[in-house]
Amino acid sequence: MAASKLSVIFCLFLCLFVCLVFGSEYGEHFLEGGHFKECCTNVGFVDRTTPKIYCYAGQKKHPLRTFETVIMNINIPPDSYKLYEGFTAEDVLLEFELQHSLWHYNPFSFKRKDVRLNPFDQTCIGIVSSRNYRVELNVIKVDYWRVVQFVLGILLFVFGPRLSKNVFFYYVCGITFGVGASFLILVYFMSRLFPKTPLTYGFFLGGSAITFYAFQLMMENVRTISMLYKEYVIGYFFTTSLISFIVYYRFGPVSDPRSINLIKWCLQGAALVSIFMCSYFQEAVLGVDLLLLVTYNIPKSWFISIITLMKRFRPTPKRKLLSEDEYHEQGARETARALDELRGYCSSPDCDQWRVIIRLKNPIRFAKFVQGSSHLDDDEVLAYDVDSTRNGIASPQDYFTDDSD
Repeated sequence: MAASKLSVIFCLFLCLFVCLVFGSEYGEHFLEGGHFKECCTNVGFVDRTTPKIYCYAGQKKHPLRTFETVIMNINIPPDSYKLYEGFTAEDVLLEFELQHSLWHYNPFSFKRKDVRLNPFDQTCIGIVSSRNYRVELNVIKVDYWRVVQFVLGILLFVFGPRLSKNVFFYYVCGITFGVGASFLILVYFMSRLFPKTPLTYGFFLGGSAITFYAFQLMMENVRTISMLYKEYVIGYFFTTSLISFIVYYRFGPVSDPRSINLIKWCLQGAALVSIFMCSYFQEAVLGVDLLLLVTYNIPKSWFISIITLMKRFRPTPKRKLLSEDEYHEQGARETARALDELRGYCSSPDCDQWRVIIRLKNPIRFAKFVQGSSHLDDDEVLAYDVDSTRNGIASPQDYFTDDSD
């Protein structure tokens, strides 16, 4: 009995030791921003037929994380691994089992070395590879490309009505559409080369994986094709652009109001989709879309009424009105201050005094004013006093109108 107990205890300790030493290479690994994990470099025997699962726990939604991007970088050759994605480790294992079942066949699965994750949801990635690799999680707090997409979406929505009537925008969109449609024309003529038999139709209907694989290879080698056959690519784009311009110039810009409305709605719809797709915080961007729709469709008179009501109910500080004596006193004080500023300017080097004197009728009076004399003569003061007494207005001496005081 004692020997059997010792053997059981020894087996438990052995299992615990194996789990502590090798358990980190198997199972589920949670990564944080800026951290990385290397697989299978320190372990002698590794089961490479089952996926190693790496998860990101996600964060709570916050307006400051609206334009956040989380990228999982996998440092591994592209043809030596397979990816399985899910919300939990169980989902990844289920996806792994489904893809290895007899009823599931997808030999051309899409492989990515940079996997974008939802910053607000838990996401797990399973990797099966025959080579060693390194997984690193990068968190970009503010993805400027998302910000640019958000701003461009708002601008496109706001200026959509103007762009729908713009001639230059009409030709640019027409040329772009013509170049894109030329690819479809090439596909049509290439399809005419294939025999129209049931076997061919069955191949095209059931061979979508091969078609997608061929398209993927073409997109991955677009840069290489552009560099090797640069002259042909430039000639193709120039020819299709010229033909598109000639066709659209022949028919002229759109003038029908309904057609202009359709173009405007398409532009604004694309803008709303662009805004919605620029962030994983779908509630926030959906709110922006709804706000744009509401503000665009509300009549301007409603805005004017709302602003008027806000101004009416806004508490405004009461302004103190001046009495008649305060009004005359303030006028005398400001007049004296303005005369002092004028006298200072005339005495400064910035003033061309000789030119000013030539234009004056009484240069002597101007010179006395600059030297500090009053700007009024005795006759003017007497006439003002008589008029003030007649009209019941206080004399200017009471308010220091005369700058000599």
